[in-house]
Amino acid sequence: MGVELIKVKPIDDGMRLNRWFLKYYPGLSLGRFNKLLRTKQIKVDGARAEASLKLVAGQEIRVPPLEAEKEEKTSKQGISAKDGAYIRSLVIYKDENIIVLNKPSGLAVQGGTNTSRHVDGMLEGLKFEMEEAPKLVHRIDKDTSGVLVLARTRKSAELLTKAFKDRNLHKIYLALVRGVPKAKEGDIKAPLEKVGEKMQVLSDGKKAVTQYRVLDETGELFSLIEAAPLTGRTHQIRAHLEYIGCPIVGDDKYFGRERKRFAELADKLFLHAYKIDLSGIYHKKQIITAPVPEHFRQAFDVLGLNFRE
Repeated sequence: MGVELIKVKPIDDGMRLNRWFLKYYPGLSLGRFNKLLRTKQIKVDGARAEASLKLVAGQEIRVPPLEAEKEEKTSKQGISAKDGAYIRSLVIYKDENIIVLNKPSGLAVQGGTNTSRHVDGMLEGLKFEMEEAPKLVHRIDKDTSGVLVLARTRKSAELLTKAFKDRNLHKIYLALVRGVPKAKEGDIKAPLEKVGEKMQVLSDGKKAVTQYRVLDETGELFSLIEAAPLTGRTHQIRAHLEYIGCPIVGDDKYFGRERKRFAELADKLFLHAYKIDLSGIYHKKQIITAPVPEHFRQAFDVLGLNFRE
């Protein structure tokens, strides 16, 4: 079957475009859906559309050939007991609206080239008492560990997606870096733009601001930094810390010309999404903390850094 033009039914009036595709094409992965949007293969009333677009009854959706995606893919109908137990072991918080994972470094959030095991492919193991699996509402880099929030209902997915987009959810990261910033705390205000596979500081780039403070240091060799991105640029913290001369230990992309390896430290990226403040959407104090991973703990011992969770 080729391209279809499908009218929005009255029952789907007000539904977000991404939820509409989830309803009628459950086998369509989030990654492929986003690519179809970017390449303008999905349109609404002939115009390019965003995933968050709220549909109106009678609108016409351009749907590329997706006959196979009308049914849930076999891999999502049931995951192995091993993967189910594994993904559930990552849960650090759960209520009727959200699930929060402490994602380990090295586990991708979504699939891609040469990536067959990822969070998105194991969400079926997090249904618990719900009929549907939770949904991704944001991402963190494959090699970054820490807080990953999942939405359990349509309402919470819409609320969280908007909150992430509007930067209303305050996030704090921990980073072990080479060197010590000249100022022990402050704002890094450096516009970023993607050049090749990296984000670079360019005068005509997009606005990017990161707050930081040094928690502890080992002479002038290493320091532990708390960083809070006030804008949401790709690789923002990594690029900003490199920019001030303190690249993150274990960073392949942002460590000057060549990433350095340190014999007594694990060969992993030392960036951890440590806390997220959800108070704004819960209307009460609600801060979720993801315990630091083992490679951080080992580094604290080796370098004599003080850190209390």
